[in-house]
Formats: sequence, C-alpha cells, structure tokens
Amino acid sequence: MRPFRFLTAVDELPDGPSLAAFARRAESIGYSALMAPDHLLAQYAPVPLLTAAAAATERLRVGTFVFNNNLRHPAVLAQELATVDRLSGGRLEIGLGAGWNRPEHDAIGIPFEPVGTRVAKLTEAIRVFKGCFGDERFSLDGEHYTITDYDAQPKPVQRPHPPIFIGGGGRRLLTLAAREAQIIGLAPRLRRDEKGLPTLDAPSITVAATEEKIGWIREAAGDRFPELELNSYPTGGPMVLTNDAKAEARRRADQLRERTGVELTVEEIMESPHVFIGSVKELTQKFIDLRERLGISSFLLDDMETFAPIVEELAGR
Repeated sequence: MRPFRFLTAVDELPDGPSLAAFARRAESIGYSALMAPDHLLAQYAPVPLLTAAAAATERLRVGTFVFNNNLRHPAVLAQELATVDRLSGGRLEIGLGAGWNRPEHDAIGIPFEPVGTRVAKLTEAIRVFKGCFGDERFSLDGEHYTITDYDAQPKPVQRPHPPIFIGGGGRRLLTLAAREAQIIGLAPRLRRDEKGLPTLDAPSITVAATEEKIGWIREAAGDRFPELELNSYPTGGPMVLTNDAKAEARRRADQLRERTGVELTVEEIMESPHVFIGSVKELTQKFIDLRERLGISSFLLDDMETFAPIVEELAGR
C-alpha cells in the first residue's frame, strides 16, 4: 500500500510574505505538496506562485491541479517547468488537463473545441513534454503540434521527468492517464445543463462509479498499475468537520437532488471518495478505508488548518 500524501492549495491572493508563511506552515504540518489551479480567474498564475512557494520551503513539493493545455504551447511551458524543477531541487509535480471551462476560452478568444479534440491535443502535448524533458533532440509531426529537431533546455532534475498528474472522470481521459501519468486524479464526470454550463454528474461521485473508473485505469495501465498513485478531492462539496455527519450528509443529498435531480442515499454520500464530512476520528478512518478498499492514497484537502490533525497523524504512513 502506498503511503498517504496530502495536498493543499492557496485559495486567496496573499502577498509574498504571507504566501511564504502559508507554504512553510503546510510543510511543518506534513502536507506533501502545495498545488495551484490554472484558471483565468481571480488567482495568481501558477508558475510564479509555485516558484515562490518552493523558494520559501525545503521539502514541500509544488504542482498544478491542473494546467489547462489550451492556454500555452507545451514546449514553452516545458521550459518554464524544467526551470521550476531545477530551482526547487526536484520538487515539481505537473498536473495536466484538457480544459473544461468554456467561459475562460470565450473571454480571450481561444476556441473551445469538442472534448475529443481537446483530449487529442493533450495526448500530443504529453509527447511534447516528454520529448522536451528527454536527453536527445526530438521531432514531432502531429496534428496539433510540430516540433523539429529540438533540444529543449534546461532539463529537469527529476528523471526521466517530474511526475505527471492527469485527472478525469471519463474513460477516454482516464485511459490516457493510465498510459502516460504517474498520478491519476479520480474526478467526477461533468454534464452540460440547459445553459450549456458544466454541472456535476451526481452518480459519478459514488464508490460504485469510482470502482468502475479504477477498473478502466487498471485495464489500460496493465503492468504499470501498481506504480500509479490514485488521488481524490472533495468535489461533492466543501469538507466539513462535524460530530453529526449523517445530518450533513442528508443536507448534501438534498442539495444534489435540487441541483441535479438525482437522488443519492445518505450512505452513498457518506462513503463517497469525493465527500468528506465527519469528526477528525471519522475522517481519519475514512481515509484509511478508502486506501484499503480503492487504493486511493493521495488527497487534496480544501482547508489546510482545519484538517491538520488528520495530516499530522496519517501523512507518510
């Protein structure tokens, strides 16, 4: 069984000293990595944020959750990421995604292509990243990217490359992750509402749906499967510390029914790998149970301080 790793993220816009203090606090608690999202919203750009966090710490890893592949050419981003990996002494993790938030694309005039095209672009981009991080010159004559006899510099410290994180809820993206990534994020599926906006596909947060996803990963990964790290995060609503978990689960089930029209039972909510509600003791046991039942050992927590006692007890075990 893989040891537990817990991830945290910065949700606000701290100044430099505050960011450094946050990163050092995360490191002292036992968090494995500080992750940055990648959106054209009220947040810092991920690369400078991760560079600053790495400079303030000694062991804390830094990574993205996750880069939108549509926003940058992968060869340009590869140079930036190799630089971060070198400056941090080999503490970078590279989260990659196909992009899902259409309004961000529309706002700056980047076409929001069909999901098949976006996944195809991500597939080629991974080849570009691995080529850039490799020791030799490489070329790629792809449908979306063309690379000609290119020897990317600098090279990252971690060889053959920093760990790649790919998450998804559908079979196509999870199959790609199983073949190319070292860390796989188990995400719920999204569907489009009547306005065309993404909304949660509620049944996909259940244990049964997660077991199906892991089956897809196992099939696609083959002999690689034991080497993969599985990650989950609280997409079923904010994490809540409470001594009445069932009451909160009922409220969460009511909210899901109102938003999606889907009825999940209290038990399905309570055991979901994407819902974390309960006391410190109950949540500690839930993480242990999820690792034993599903093999999930990596978790992104949404409140660094509130759940510090759990991290202090389980991290690295």
